[in-house]
Parts: sequence; structure tokens; C-alpha cells
Amino acid sequence: QVQLVESGGGLVQPGGSLRLSCAASGGIFSIHTTNWYHRAPGKQRELVAGITMLGSTNYADSVKGRFTISRDNAKNTMYLQMNSLKPEDTAVYFCNLVVPGTGYWGQGIQVTVSS
Repeated sequence: QVQLVESGGGLVQPGGSLRLSCAASGGIFSIHTTNWYHRAPGKQRELVAGITMLGSTNYADSVKGRFTISRDNAKNTMYLQMNSLKPEDTAVYFCNLVVPGTGYWGQGIQVTVSS
């Protein structure tokens, strides 16, 4: 049974930083691609960043240069360092583990960027 648990969200002022973590259980984390998605109010869930088991990364244009995705396979944990946060980054952030034929999601964590 794979479980993903996000942490590190909260309220931050514009220009501030947060670091999200996604801890995985179930033993298959290290061999699959993992992603961060977010769902802003009134919008559909969309991909923020992804990282393969070998460390190749991709980012949404809106976060390039501000967000950094990383993973520690030994700890079964993925991270999202978010810098220079903007009000439009306000959303629920989800971690995702890509497994062929299926996928796993965390419960989501709120990030609010507001003064």
C-alpha cells in the first residue's frame, strides 16, 4: 500500500519561501517519476514540476527559476523549494507518484501567498 504525505505548507507573504515535502511509504518511490501538482481556487489541477528516478526535472513555465524540485530516494522523500512566491501560487499542492497503469496521490496541502 503506497501512501504519500505532504508537509510544509502554510501562509507566506509575497516574495517569501516555503519548502514542501512529500514522504512516501510502500517501497516503490525510488523507481518511479514523481510530480508536484497544484489546484488553484476555481481551477483544475495542473502540473507544477516533475522529477524522474534519475533526477531529470521539468517545470511549468510559471514557476521556472523560482521553484526547485528534488528527491532523496534513500529517504523516500520528494521536495519542492518555492522561492519568490506570488499570490497566484496560492493553491492546494499535491504530490504524485507515477506508476504505469495507475498513480498515487497525497491528500494535498494548502499554500497561501498573501500579505
